[in-house]
Amino acid sequence: MSGSTLGTLFCVTNFGESHGPAIGCVIDGCPPGMALDAADIQRDLDRRRPGTSRHVTQRNEPDAVEILSGVYEGQTTGTPIALLIRNQDQRSKDYGDIALRFRPGHADYTYWHKYGLRDPRGGGRSSARLTAPTVAAGAVARKWLREQYGTQFRACMTQLGELEIPFESWEHVPRNPFFVPVADVQRYEDYMDALRKAHDSCGARIRVQASGVPVGLGEPLYDKLDADIAKVMMGLNAVKGVEIGAGFASVAQRGSVHGDAITPEGFETNHAGGILGGISSGQDIEVSLAIKPTSSILTPRPSIDINGQPVEVVTKGRHDPCVGIRAAPIAEALLALVLMDHALRNRAQCGDAR
Repeated sequence: MSGSTLGTLFCVTNFGESHGPAIGCVIDGCPPGMALDAADIQRDLDRRRPGTSRHVTQRNEPDAVEILSGVYEGQTTGTPIALLIRNQDQRSKDYGDIALRFRPGHADYTYWHKYGLRDPRGGGRSSARLTAPTVAAGAVARKWLREQYGTQFRACMTQLGELEIPFESWEHVPRNPFFVPVADVQRYEDYMDALRKAHDSCGARIRVQASGVPVGLGEPLYDKLDADIAKVMMGLNAVKGVEIGAGFASVAQRGSVHGDAITPEGFETNHAGGILGGISSGQDIEVSLAIKPTSSILTPRPSIDINGQPVEVVTKGRHDPCVGIRAAPIAEALLALVLMDHALRNRAQCGDAR
């Protein structure tokens, strides 16, 4: 396994490079008989795609998805679904200066030492461009889950750099370029404008939620639902921390508070984040992600070249000053992929047990 395949029964293999001719994925294990066309997938890709505001990379990619296989007369056939997204706005010359140098905080150094070579164009395989096929696959998963169980996914930004973002309403999230749950985003507009002028970047915190999740998804001991969610979320570019439910705040909680009391009407709280013993409880799945600052910035920084000699690195090109701004739909997709895989696994093992 090369680290490009996710899932056990709902299996997604991601392929391509940032500046190659195309990127995409192959989905194996999608049940047959589900209505599916490109529009079902394109909606989520349009939420993630670059160039949608001045606060993200200005690379202008339509991210138009093509379904190459696995769908006949508008329905999934149960055979592998191949999804293709062609790259149309590469500007590889921007990366000529770093072909022999390592950008601090980037994957250049580790890719070079692991493989003995690397594709410097846009970060190659380590680029956040490769999240587009993930979102495409996630769109297929979330449609099946919605139709089978009524499961819904949503995500928002809860912190931008040092700015904590209060929660007002989910209805605000699709109405602004930051995916923030507040009506007035001027503070965040100003913050990002100043950040760009300073040739710097910042991190972000993302909250992602799944509601309408059936009870019983997840397997002890090593395939716990929260363990698989954490693994997959850590596979997202720039993620450096994952919390389930109360997360690190649970350290300061007493057991009398953290343990979610159960009544005949249901759970009173959800500090567990919808998962108990690695198995879904039927409550909302709550996940929070910490995303580091973008590594590719114009500020000069010391590094070395492939010969170990000291150099100064300035990264040109078109980059997100905060990759967290476009992370919400990606986090939703990743959560959908994990839940889809576990739903099929649970159905296979326990479908006739109750």
